[in-house]
Amino acid sequence: MKSSLHKVLHPVAGRPMLLHLLASVSALSPERQVVVVGAGREQVEKAVAGSGVVVAVQAEQLGTGHAVAQAHDALAGFAGDVLILYGDVPLVGATTMQAMLDRLSRGDEPRAVVLGFRPDDAAAYGRIIADRQGIIEKMVEYKDASEAERAVTLCNSGLMAVRSIDLFVLLDQIGNSNAAGEYYLPDIVMLPGGASAVIETEAWEVAGVNSRIELAGVEAQWQARRRVEAMRDGVTLVAPETVFFAHDTVLGRDVVVEPNVVFGPGVTVADDVIIHAFSHLEGACVARGADIGPYARLRPGADIGVKAKVGNFVEIKKAILGEGAKVNHLSYIGDASIGTGANIGAGTITCNYDGFFKYRTEIGAGAFIGSNSALVAPATIGAGAIVAAGSVVTRSVEADVLCLVRPEQVAKPGWAAAFRARMKAKKATTKA
Repeated sequence: MKSSLHKVLHPVAGRPMLLHLLASVSALSPERQVVVVGAGREQVEKAVAGSGVVVAVQAEQLGTGHAVAQAHDALAGFAGDVLILYGDVPLVGATTMQAMLDRLSRGDEPRAVVLGFRPDDAAAYGRIIADRQGIIEKMVEYKDASEAERAVTLCNSGLMAVRSIDLFVLLDQIGNSNAAGEYYLPDIVMLPGGASAVIETEAWEVAGVNSRIELAGVEAQWQARRRVEAMRDGVTLVAPETVFFAHDTVLGRDVVVEPNVVFGPGVTVADDVIIHAFSHLEGACVARGADIGPYARLRPGADIGVKAKVGNFVEIKKAILGEGAKVNHLSYIGDASIGTGANIGAGTITCNYDGFFKYRTEIGAGAFIGSNSALVAPATIGAGAIVAAGSVVTRSVEADVLCLVRPEQVAKPGWAAAFRARMKAKKATTKA
């Protein structure tokens, strides 16, 4: 990855790959979860802190079999089934994991279950030779395969399910007589004394990430599937390929999302909302019937009320917009509460930060804030009050009053014509 960030912590849809995988595992209510890590241990420990995940350390990287063996102490006394997964294979879902466990428990009781897949281009993947019942006859690396074996399209993902009572006994039997001198996990499948089985999944689900290019490919796969899911659930995506979701984006029915919209983590959108083009939402809640954008930015803590309007080039941060409130043009509203039906004029800003602390602005129901106004927090604008355009409000405004903070307009008849004549004469004299 050529990065200071641990590979498994690179994000897909705004969530680290490892946490995608652990979220799917959690859906199975596992008794224990163990993450084996070598280099970058501190980053991984921080990422899983408080989740109940045990971190086991692989001090030397001696192969995949050796890595799994490091979980021995963490699994002491555990008598269930073990899923062996990879932190850089983030998209495998709980349904597939459960299918692996179910196959392990079938009447023929295979010693291990391997997850296979059939990619469009099998390339240099290891091959799985199996009979019609899915019992594995041979697993072979591409470089060691015959032409007939290379013609097989069933490939090994590396993911497995094994009974805990068998796992470490099998690992003790594998050797490292290979060019790399490593202990390979797949070697447990072909040990004498028992048969293993394979089940299949789609290639996208076991796509691994070893580079930025592959990370982008997995992101594209995830986004494409999420877009289809959204449209099936009643969301209109005008240009689906230009809309990007986060892992936890929630959209109601009859939501319309125009082109080039990005959802960061933590966004919930209710029914009948329109999100216009080029808007960015993160950590925001949008209520039914609201209208967002175009070119709007909703930052964390934005709470947009029923049928409220957030227009073009408007930024909302840690602020509540009441039902039917409008912030239509070129405004910043931060650390504020906007009452029901209030109207915020173009170019209005809440001055919420003095360089040291943040302060709140409270705007009452039905208030009208004129264009190009600056509301210096802390401030309260009463219900129904009108703040005249161009005002700089530094004190609270009572309900139903007109607040006008600007010099009186002065008109001087003939002054402009006289000024131009004077300047022309001066210019002519300068040239001479």
